[in-house]
Amino acid sequence: MISNSTSRRALGYLSCGTGNPIDDCWRCDPEWRRHRKRLADCGIGFGRNAIGGRDGRFYVVTDPGDDDPVNPRHGTLRYAVIQEEPLWIVFKRSMVITLKQELIMNSFKTIDGRGVDVHIANGACITIQFVTNIIVHGLHIHDCKPTGNAMVRSSPSHYGWRTMADGDAVSMFGASHIWVDHNSLSNCADGLVDAIMGSTAITISNNYFTHHNEVPSSIPPFCIRKMQSCSGGRSNFSRLCPPDAGTRPCKLPSPTTTSAKVSFKECQGEPSQPTHTFQLYPEACKFYWSSQVNHRCRHGYFHVVNNDYTHWEMYAIGGSADPTINSQGNRYLAPVDPSAKEVTKRVDTDESVWKGWNWRSEGDLLLNGAYFTPSGAGASASYAKASSLGAKSSSMVGSMTSDAGALRCRRGSRC
Repeated sequence: MISNSTSRRALGYLSCGTGNPIDDCWRCDPEWRRHRKRLADCGIGFGRNAIGGRDGRFYVVTDPGDDDPVNPRHGTLRYAVIQEEPLWIVFKRSMVITLKQELIMNSFKTIDGRGVDVHIANGACITIQFVTNIIVHGLHIHDCKPTGNAMVRSSPSHYGWRTMADGDAVSMFGASHIWVDHNSLSNCADGLVDAIMGSTAITISNNYFTHHNEVPSSIPPFCIRKMQSCSGGRSNFSRLCPPDAGTRPCKLPSPTTTSAKVSFKECQGEPSQPTHTFQLYPEACKFYWSSQVNHRCRHGYFHVVNNDYTHWEMYAIGGSADPTINSQGNRYLAPVDPSAKEVTKRVDTDESVWKGWNWRSEGDLLLNGAYFTPSGAGASASYAKASSLGAKSSSMVGSMTSDAGALRCRRGSRC
């Protein structure tokens, strides 16, 4: 069992030389199909110990249907993800899966779409709630819709009533050891990736986020109510509550790592720990609640590493509840709009307050007039908590993020 990042890097004999440590760990192997589970040893960042279903058997999805979310048929994706045992889930053929209700995952599962084209689209999408050790790799997730007010099964022995889900592509709630890698996500009703309620040890990497412009405002429909006790809240977080806080849980940031052709945000809180790296935010990419911003960091520690940010409409990285933001080795290409050149924005906060927040930029490439406004005393202890991997030079961002999104993998050749 490989249990630490040092051992993982020993797999470097497969290096493709892109500088992307995740891809260089496994993608050069033409026998990837026979060695699928090697992927679990290639994670980096706060979510590097997510093993998914590595220690279980393979399960092959043969049926794209989702007729009954309470009693799913054997052969469906829903049947696989609710099982108690570890499973490495693959697909017999390309398919489009339209989910009637949220796909509620059980612990120790890998969904591996390599070798076929798997779309989760035009319905509900993925919910990772109060579980651990999940890997989601190689999927196209798009056009997710709000669903709910229905019974949904979450394990072989339990089903229950689900209230309305927002329509995120991947929603994490009180989850830990999660890795979301090489997926293509777009055009969902709410956010693309949402990690809340103390979710921790998360890596979001090598994803491609595009065409997310359903949310009309740059500020999500939540207000900061530090003194209000919300349903499901934790006392060590500032409360970020919707107006109906009595019936809906607080939204809190989580730890994640993202990488390749998508923005990369890394957050660490109490207990949040996210890493975002090697992501690309291309033109028209709309990510995380808003059609106008890429990252909104509320409370916790965020490591933004080796991402490619382009064509934001208001700002690339925003923050509101005293987050620590450590931006290293990213490429920021500002839009043409002269009023939107600033990478950073402190949301709804006076300068007298935010000037004490620890935000820094190290080795970032700022293009077309982009500028990063630093703040805080630069306490090394704070930035140590907001670091999960070493940043590469920003000059390598293009090569490291060139293959973000779901890969085209074929038998007998490298992905």
